Amino acid sequence: MAGYKETPRQKMIAMMYLVLTALLALNVSKEILDAFLVVNKSMESTNESLTAKIQEKYAQFENQYTMNPKKVGPYWERARNIKEEATSLIKYLDYIKYELVRVSERKDSTEIMNLYYVDTVINGVRKKVLDLRAVPSKDKFDATTFYMMRENQSGEAYTLSKKMQVYRDTVLDIMKLPANSTKVGLITNPEGKPFAYQDAGGTPQSWEQHNFYHTILAADITILNKIIAEVRSAEFNTLNHLYASVSEKDFKFDNVEAKIIPKSTYIFKGQKYEADVLVAAYDSKTQLNSKYVQGIDKWKESDLGRAKTVEGEEGKIKLEFATNAEGLQKYAGVIQMRDPVTDEFVSYPYEGSYYVAPPSLTVAPLKMNVFYIGVDNPVSISAAGLSKDQINPVISIGKLTKKDGEWSVRINKRPEGKSIATISASAEIDGDRISLGQSEFRVKRVPDPTAEIGGMTDGQIDKNVLLAAAAIIPNMKDFEFDLYFVVGSYTFGAIINGDWVQKNVKGNVFNEEVNNIIRNGKRKQKFFFENIQATGPDGTTRRLNPINLELK
Repeated sequence: MAGYKETPRQKMIAMMYLVLTALLALNVSKEILDAFLVVNKSMESTNESLTAKIQEKYAQFENQYTMNPKKVGPYWERARNIKEEATSLIKYLDYIKYELVRVSERKDSTEIMNLYYVDTVINGVRKKVLDLRAVPSKDKFDATTFYMMRENQSGEAYTLSKKMQVYRDTVLDIMKLPANSTKVGLITNPEGKPFAYQDAGGTPQSWEQHNFYHTILAADITILNKIIAEVRSAEFNTLNHLYASVSEKDFKFDNVEAKIIPKSTYIFKGQKYEADVLVAAYDSKTQLNSKYVQGIDKWKESDLGRAKTVEGEEGKIKLEFATNAEGLQKYAGVIQMRDPVTDEFVSYPYEGSYYVAPPSLTVAPLKMNVFYIGVDNPVSISAAGLSKDQINPVISIGKLTKKDGEWSVRINKRPEGKSIATISASAEIDGDRISLGQSEFRVKRVPDPTAEIGGMTDGQIDKNVLLAAAAIIPNMKDFEFDLYFVVGSYTFGAIINGDWVQKNVKGNVFNEEVNNIIRNGKRKQKFFFENIQATGPDGTTRRLNPINLELK
């Protein structure tokens, strides 16, 4: 301050300046705040995805328990316990998020839910979810710091760290991991040191101080969602550990089924139908055989007398059928294997079907039903049951090329007397070259574009708009291909003082003479743009439509 006595007004101004300086120092930039919102949204999406995976794993676990409750029961019981603990801890974390918003906004419960929570369906469940972006005080920290810290370690952060440690201990116990293991998160006291963290100045801090002291609301919510992710991750790892602990021996014979794995169910006439028939979770050392009959829907004991026998190898049956007949073909059979418990043969029926089709070719233009001269015409070339790499197409006119897995036809000039292009194709199947057929397409030249000035072909136009347009533009209306015509010349005409004035212009733009005539034009005066010559991508020159415009 100055060395003289200040007036009350000067003291007030100085005090306001100090307060403003302090506020500026404490202000969180919009970029940092937006970054927290983006990270928080990402954490919420991650938690939703992880929750879906956990639900799927619980469903698998429960299915195994249903099949063999005696063997799977102890592991399933511990899985349900960890589910309850995880759900309880996450509900508590959601409660803290709600309370932080409430104390920060200083509103009652009803207002908080109505203003800042939205109805959302997550993994099939409808719930209220916090919309952090809608909370005005998301960049404030005074009220939230008091709620989380308080004096004598009575803040909610200390309660949270204790609950996290209890949950972590449960997970470590189930997974048989040491107390200092880093395979499980939720660590609030690393290496047994209560002040293992440091602030920006190097001062030691506890986990609670490091995360929640002078931390803005947006950061608090983001940190809590990160903890939820750690809770879910620990739950998922524990669940996988318990599921893997159940030996395959406990349930692999509870629901044995014969499985058919065909090489293809859609094959060409002359090819062989091939399929592997195997038993799920079956010991490959066990001997087995199969009996089957073609032409039936389901296996019956009465079919045994006419069935053919196939010996199995390494726990599976390999079927091969000739395909002389076209259409839907069916078969059924039975696998016979020795039960390792009773040492008796057990039969497992199966059935299957496949479709035998004649060779066929599909060639479909992607944009038009014709091939246009001078442009690339994309086409899709495929044959049922074959990959694109197996097909070898050829064209009678022009050039057929392939780029990035897609075919394109280009015909630069139509041969005299020919208006049809033929695409035929063949493929090598099991060492034989098979013709797939052919398709014909009309060959046409690209249609004429529409000559426009300022998007108009006739009618009234403002003088300034006409001068601003400054050129004739050939427009390919309703044409799917990306191509351009170039205007080479045109004739401009107008009636001036009773005389017809005509100018021949090169190119498509208005030259200085045309611009001067337009500038000096009067209301209701007409201008004529005729004999417009344009060259297309096929090299031909077209005479386009005239343009007649009248000044407003």
